[in-house]
This record gives sequence, C-alpha cells and structure tokens, in this order.
Amino acid sequence: MDFSALFTPFEQADDWLQGLLSGAPFLVAMAIALALGLRHASDPDHLVAVSSLVAADGGETRAAARLGGWWGAGHAGALLAIGLPLIFLKSALPAWVEQGAERAVGVIIVLLALRVVVKWIRGDFRAGSHRHPADAEAGHDHRHLHHAGEPAHRHRVRTPRQAAGIGILHGLAGTGAVVLLLIAALPSQLEAAAALLLFAPMTAVSMTVCTTAFAWVLTRRLVAPVYRSVLIPAFGLFGVVFGLWYVGLG
Repeated sequence: MDFSALFTPFEQADDWLQGLLSGAPFLVAMAIALALGLRHASDPDHLVAVSSLVAADGGETRAAARLGGWWGAGHAGALLAIGLPLIFLKSALPAWVEQGAERAVGVIIVLLALRVVVKWIRGDFRAGSHRHPADAEAGHDHRHLHHAGEPAHRHRVRTPRQAAGIGILHGLAGTGAVVLLLIAALPSQLEAAAALLLFAPMTAVSMTVCTTAFAWVLTRRLVAPVYRSVLIPAFGLFGVVFGLWYVGLG
C-alpha cells in the first residue's frame, strides 16, 4: 500500500510558500517562515505518531495538549540544536543520519500503533475502564480497583517522554531539508537563523493545537462510544500499516 498521496497536498503547500520565501523582504520572509512552521507539524507521519500516543493515553483533551506540547518541544529543540550550527557553518546533515532517523520514526509508529491495538484487545478502552473526558475535565475522578483492599489507580502511560523523543527524531529527520531551504532562500546566515527561530516554535504550537483538537472531537459524548469501539482499533491498525510503509516494508 502506498501512502505517498497523503503527503501531496502538504508538499504542494510547502512548494508555494517556498516560492514566496525566495527573495522576499525580511519581514515577509519571517512571516512565511512562521507559516511554514505551523504547516510543517501537520505532516501525516507526525499526526499518525501522535494520534497513537493520544489514543493509548485514553484521549483526554488536557493529556493530549500536554503530549502535543512535549512532541513539539522535542521537535523544535532538535531543529534549533542541529539547525543553527548547520546554518552558521553552511553545512549539511549527513544523509545517513536523516535516513536513519526517518526509519526510526517508522519503527516507533509501528510500535505505538501495536500498543494501541493490544490495549484495545485487552479491554482498556471499554466504557467504565477510563474516566469519561467530560468527567475528567470537570474534576471527577471515577477510579476502579484491581484487587479488593488495594488502592485504586487510573490508567497512566509514560507518554510525555515518548512524545518528546518522537519529536526529537522527527526534528532530526527534517532538519537537513529545512536548513537547506532557508540557506537557499534567504540572503544571509543571520536571516536564515532568524527564520529558523520562528519556524521551530511554530511546529510546537501547531502540534499542540492538532493533538488537542483531535482528542476533543473524538471524545465528545456522542462520538466517544464509536471512538472506543471502532476508531481506536482503526487508528491502531492504520498506524501499523502506515509505519511499515514508512520504514520501507509496505
């Protein structure tokens, strides 16, 4: 199965913005860098990875916002930590590093998606096994007991670190292309660095917004039963197939 068509609209949007960036006045170039950053985080591979994280964590809106923020922080941090030195050295990231990061992202997408499927088969998403998102946001804490007499606890997964790690890998995989674009389109290293300083944080803002909206829509009272019974396993299975394709095995 080929998922290349999913990337086409985003690539076309990037091509259009890149055409505007080349030769643009400084302030216009900065605005375009900001727009490119907001767009960049909505790439299908980014969204598939984070949707698996959100699904595995139960889909609460606040939790999703935190995951998006951690993902974005990792992504922006990698872009700045690697991209700024490359700009000032007028160098390029070795192709094998970017390719390795891309493959690692694909493997992680598969693992995250498999975890979602396993948790769904195990029944972790059945009604009553989690707090309802509306109850969680209202402050109600309906918990369940594993064994009589033992303290109750909610399902928690250690996803902030995972989200940041995936963001770092995505940033590593995409830094080379971003740096080459900015160096080619802007007349000086300082302008390219300024553009990167705008571009990187906007990827974090975009992913936070995307994950929050994803969780909010899918966990409304009317949608939540379908989300738990149908959409979660569908997201998991899609993630497995997409991840295998992304690695090059699909």
